[in-house]
Amino acid sequence: MNESAKPKTLHYKRSHFATQLPVDHLYSPSHFWLARQAGDLWRVGLTKFATRMLGEMVECGFERKPEEPVASGQIIGWVEGFKAISDIYCVLEGTFSGTNPELKSNISVITEDPYFDGWLYEVRGQPDANCVDVRAYQTLLDQTIDRILEKQKNDENK
Repeated sequence: MNESAKPKTLHYKRSHFATQLPVDHLYSPSHFWLARQAGDLWRVGLTKFATRMLGEMVECGFERKPEEPVASGQIIGWVEGFKAISDIYCVLEGTFSGTNPELKSNISVITEDPYFDGWLYEVRGQPDANCVDVRAYQTLLDQTIDRILEKQKNDENK
C-alpha cells in the first residue's frame, strides 16, 4: 500500500506491545477488526494483538460459502498459528461474501499486514452491536493487557 493511500492510524503502546490502529475501523471484543468497503459490505480481519497471541500463521479454513447467511457469534472458520489454533467468529449479521484469496498462497500476510492486505473474510450486513470504535478498543486492549500482566506477576510469585 503506498504511503498516500494509508489511512489515519492511532499509535497504541502498552507494556511490550505496540501497533498502529486504523481509526476508521471498528473492533470486536474478540480482537477482530471491521472495515466498511462499499455500502453494507464489510471486510474483517484479526487485530495485531490477536495475531501476536496466535504466533506465526500456519493455515486457515472457512466453513461458509459465498451467499450463505451468517450470524454474529457464529463460528465460520479457524486459523492456526504456531502458538494456538483459534476459531474465526463472524462479527456481523448478514450474508457471507467470501474469503481473502491471498491466504491460499501467502498465509503470513495475516501477520505481516493484519489491518489491510491480511483480511480474512467479507460479509454484507450489519456489524455486531458489541463492535466499538478505535478509542473504546484502546480501553479494551488496556484492560486485556493489564489482566495478562497481572496473571504473569501472580504466576511468578507462586
